[in-house]
Amino acid sequence: MSSLLLYNIGSLASPRSENAPRLSGVAMSNIYTEQNVAILVENGIITRIGASADLEKEAIVAERFDAKGMTALPGFVDSHTHTVFGGNRANEFAMRSAGKTYQEIAAAGGGILSTMNATRKASHEELYAIGKKRLDAMLRHGTTTVEIKSGYGLDTASELKILEVIHELSRTHPMTIVPTFLGAHAFPPEYKNDREGYVQLVCNEMLPVVKERNLAVFCDIFCEQNYFSLEHSERILRTAQELGFKLKLHADQLSASGASALGVRLGAVSVDHLECTTSEGVEIIAASETIATGLPGASLFLNHPYPPLRALIDVGGTVALATDFNPGSSVTFSMPMMMTLASTQMRMTPEEALTASTLNGAAALSLAHERGSLELGKQADILLCDIAHFYELSYHFGMNHIVHVIKHGKVVV
Repeated sequence: MSSLLLYNIGSLASPRSENAPRLSGVAMSNIYTEQNVAILVENGIITRIGASADLEKEAIVAERFDAKGMTALPGFVDSHTHTVFGGNRANEFAMRSAGKTYQEIAAAGGGILSTMNATRKASHEELYAIGKKRLDAMLRHGTTTVEIKSGYGLDTASELKILEVIHELSRTHPMTIVPTFLGAHAFPPEYKNDREGYVQLVCNEMLPVVKERNLAVFCDIFCEQNYFSLEHSERILRTAQELGFKLKLHADQLSASGASALGVRLGAVSVDHLECTTSEGVEIIAASETIATGLPGASLFLNHPYPPLRALIDVGGTVALATDFNPGSSVTFSMPMMMTLASTQMRMTPEEALTASTLNGAAALSLAHERGSLELGKQADILLCDIAHFYELSYHFGMNHIVHVIKHGKVVV
């Protein structure tokens, strides 16, 4: 049996779920803190948390690791990313800085279709290499569990290539990776004038082969004006549901499309973005089991409104945070930066932001029963930070305070 004693922890801070699958509303502030503690890990699972002096004397372990007074937090769960893609869109950043809108750039051949072209041209090996490099950077910033979407291939062969790269990364990288099929991300040029034909391709060819090869857990869709309508979205998502996929939606990002309400009606695990969600939409989400995932990096980068996460929490909703790492609208690996934006731009407390970045992020991937908090029986995904209090993690924005990362009981950073 492998064992690790992480001792001399100056401060520990974690959501306290007590086996709840998520924390909602006022319960999102339920952060457990303790000083001068140790964590005993056996076979990758947390089995004891107690006074450091006591556990140092009592525990018989294979390995001991001195935390040197640092603060311990749960590993971050980044539940919405687009990590595997080819090329970059720095040129579009310059265009946007000069005043072009997201929609204008897309109409000129940029946006998702620009990345599609680069991704189609890239080999499996090239996508794997750049995906690994990005995951390494995320790990250094404290992310231990990540969701990765396809969606930059937009034909069957290229979507499968992306998902196969994600599958290989999940076998070889320390991080826990949850794959999502996002073939309905945009309409490719060859279906520009045949949207119905592309919807049929997604439903009748892509989804069945992805399921047959067991390459994705979730199916997502970009439900938005000039992308996938509510009617097309419902058809694709119902097909995915019948095949056994769990559901997510890119919802209400650029307009109040009603996509969030559609997600709730279909029982989606999460609806993500929500920048344009109405007060009625807030009530619908909060009254459901669906998790509202805010992506404040996209709001910052595009100078768009921030999602109404404060309102969602105030009426009892469940809120998660994620980076939305992608080449066009949120080029960041940093969950702590998302916590800063949550507190400064959306009036979330540091306690709520920590819960949203850990336990509720895990809930948005249906993994909160096994990760997302430092509690007995959960996987030992632990961060050691060179701060005296967890508030400092987002207070010192633009800095990386993660010194060590323990993944499943092993020191990986």
